Amino acid sequence: MKAAVLREHNKPLVIEEVQVSKPGPREVLVRTVAAGVCHSDVHFMDGSYPYMLPTILGHESAGIVEEVGSSVTYVKKGDHVITCLSAFCGHCDKCLTGHLSLCSSPDVSRKEDEESRLIQDSNPIHQFLNLSSFAEMMLIHEHALVKVREDMPFDRAALIGCSTTTGVGAVFHTAGVEPGSKVAVIGCGGVGLAAINGAAIAGAAEIIAVDMVDSKLELAKALGATHTVNAGNCDAVGEVQELTKGGCDYTFEAIGLKATAEQAFKMLGAGGTATVIGMIPVGTMIEIHGAELLSEKKIQGSNMGSNRFRVDMPRFVDFYLSGKLHLDQMISKHIKLEDVNDALQALKTGQEARHVIMFDQ
Repeated sequence: MKAAVLREHNKPLVIEEVQVSKPGPREVLVRTVAAGVCHSDVHFMDGSYPYMLPTILGHESAGIVEEVGSSVTYVKKGDHVITCLSAFCGHCDKCLTGHLSLCSSPDVSRKEDEESRLIQDSNPIHQFLNLSSFAEMMLIHEHALVKVREDMPFDRAALIGCSTTTGVGAVFHTAGVEPGSKVAVIGCGGVGLAAINGAAIAGAAEIIAVDMVDSKLELAKALGATHTVNAGNCDAVGEVQELTKGGCDYTFEAIGLKATAEQAFKMLGAGGTATVIGMIPVGTMIEIHGAELLSEKKIQGSNMGSNRFRVDMPRFVDFYLSGKLHLDQMISKHIKLEDVNDALQALKTGQEARHVIMFDQ
């Protein structure tokens, strides 16, 4: 099969032929139909988050089941599925206490003495985040996918595999946004726009989108933002404080920078909660004014929207098909696998939302 292989950090991905193993007892072979190109891939590509090389990037995908292992009963050949990097074992303390997105059990991967799921000339290729979806096939644990209805378009379904679940989940699960509340979202990329859409579905009264690109702020309005702030033209913190007359109940940082995480905290009113969704580079520390904690302001992280993806993703599909979740506007371009490096470069400029790789069906 064709795959986009990362062999060196800060180097383009290389389209190569890679072999995929046969499904083990609890594994599923999925033919990739659509894969979103996410900013998280850039973080691993440039080494901000170290990962074993060589690997095949990609973690936001949807496809069709081709073959199942002997112990798999949840899906069968021909089922439409969305994948999720939050593969869960189902029996660790995190899973048993309802925090499936925090599961880090090795049980969802192959053991070191087993053949690698991905191989090239008898040499193993490391699987990326349990998925490696920049490839024509994915061999994954059965707990890394969810079956969805067949009338859901694959390109839209792929977005639910990461950006939608991360952004909407952060609103619903991590922060628990209440109806009538005041919300600000810093960063209007795929995850930030999903958070804006999620805040609208949750019934927030004020939703302030903050970015430095006017076209993305316009898109934010279409997804539910009631106000926009161009941080390149003003003091964003002061503007949000003024718009909300004292600060937000909830803020979301969806870029992954020290400065914007600190701004998210400063935009809060008393008792407010700042949720950092963005991937701040390893080793970076953020600072907050300690005295503000006396007003019960909080800052917290979110991992993949604190999801329960087997429950959440089918609901998000229903939200899309009923017109509540606006995924059409999120896709700026459909591309081929060979164009993946152009899509990754476009993410670095921050000018567009999502490029989606479409594989031949």
